Amino acid sequence: MLNKRGQGLSVNMIILIVLGLAVLVVMVLGFTLGWQKVLPFLGAGNNVETIVNQCQAACTTSSVYGFCTQSRTLKTDDLPNNQKEVAGNCTYFATTADYAKYGISDCPNLCPTVTPPATE
Repeated sequence: MLNKRGQGLSVNMIILIVLGLAVLVVMVLGFTLGWQKVLPFLGAGNNVETIVNQCQAACTTSSVYGFCTQSRTLKTDDLPNNQKEVAGNCTYFATTADYAKYGISDCPNLCPTVTPPATE
């Protein structure tokens, strides 16, 4: 009798391998490019908690660039003027009354103040 074990892959095994590879590719792309770019329909479109955490981390680490300069895009359904997203830095979100309800705290004395040049 011939031993037929291991002589071929069943159709089910081929389907499982293809599905496994597809899931692996999606996971790699999701972690490298960001999930919003790979599967935008999965996200709710609300990143308030992410922005709050990023601004808090920038303040805690005294990152002047991260808090005072780096542009961040706030996305939520209840932004002023029926906007879907608004760009600004942490200082802007923390000091503008329209965004106070999102809980982005100010970081006093971190951002340098710009003084106008002296006139003669």
